[in-house]
Amino acid sequence: MIVGVPKEIKANENRVALVPAGAETLVSHGHDVILEAGAGEGSGFTDHAYEAVGARTMEDREAVWAESEMILKVKEPVPEEFGCIRDGQLIFTYFHFAADEELTRAIIDSGAVAIAYETVQLSNGELPLLTPMSEVAGRMAVQEGAKYLERASGGSGILLGGVPGVSPAEVVILGGGVVGNNAARIAAGFGAHVTILDVNLDRLRYLADVMPANVDTLFSNRHTVLEQLRKADLLIGAVLVTGAVAPKLVLREDLKLMKDGSVVVDVAVDQGGCVETVRPTTHADPVYVVDGVVHYGVANMPGAVPRTSTLALTNATFPYVLQLAGSGWREAVRENTSLAWGVNVVDRKCTYAAVADAFGLEYTPLDEVS
Repeated sequence: MIVGVPKEIKANENRVALVPAGAETLVSHGHDVILEAGAGEGSGFTDHAYEAVGARTMEDREAVWAESEMILKVKEPVPEEFGCIRDGQLIFTYFHFAADEELTRAIIDSGAVAIAYETVQLSNGELPLLTPMSEVAGRMAVQEGAKYLERASGGSGILLGGVPGVSPAEVVILGGGVVGNNAARIAAGFGAHVTILDVNLDRLRYLADVMPANVDTLFSNRHTVLEQLRKADLLIGAVLVTGAVAPKLVLREDLKLMKDGSVVVDVAVDQGGCVETVRPTTHADPVYVVDGVVHYGVANMPGAVPRTSTLALTNATFPYVLQLAGSGWREAVRENTSLAWGVNVVDRKCTYAAVADAFGLEYTPLDEVS
């Protein structure tokens, strides 16, 4: 199979979907690997490193798309790339379709096969290709939140861990999954007082067992969310409904309960956000203020630490890449039911129910098109 890796062009996105070690393995299995020149540089991988293991580099982005049977990316195609996508081409990347109707309809209209990293799902419900980036984003949420709590950055001037004689910051985390777990560990390590809200009692019991003493757990409902907003210095949105739009747990009117200079970091922004007033921002212009509350909505947070993020991501994605290249997508999804969950669009049909529901599209079960 001809596997292509274009350079990411989303703003401030420096990750790459394939590292030289992966390219070497694909080539050794008889596949042809093409990269757009400079695709790996943001993550510290030179064109020479790829060429040394048998991959080809090309200066022309459109040529990479035109020649490749499978395209590997990190982030969803942006409008400048829509015209490069062709009928029957396989694209394997993060799509987050349910938060972007324009993208969804463009991919459907293109006739491409879209397999989304974020909906590949193991039998136990784990999302193996979302987990590594959720780990990064959860940890970064605290790092960024701490920065924007500084007065010079527009925040209230509170140090997360406080000092002897001065109370630490109150960190409230909506969601106790992978993002929430990682955010809580880092915030607790800084010395903040942390409260995690979730609707899954078994998950709350687990978190209560493994978290340090400065982390509390609460069952999430409207009352407890509003109660926690009143005391939060840093609010982290960490809610995930697989493949679907995130529920809006914090409404615009709720911001009046929050302190001036408090900070919201909504990691769920890729799926529409769980805070109504959060919108996607970029690393170049990451924050804005609504009703005195600083909002951070960067939609590709792990892109700020591309070396770590690329290695973590490709460790998880590459076995699936190798299977798709070796068997073709139809056989691969028959062999691997986890990969089948990742198929969102085929033959101009939406094959993922939550995406179809988000935009009133007709849902077609995968077994009817594969």
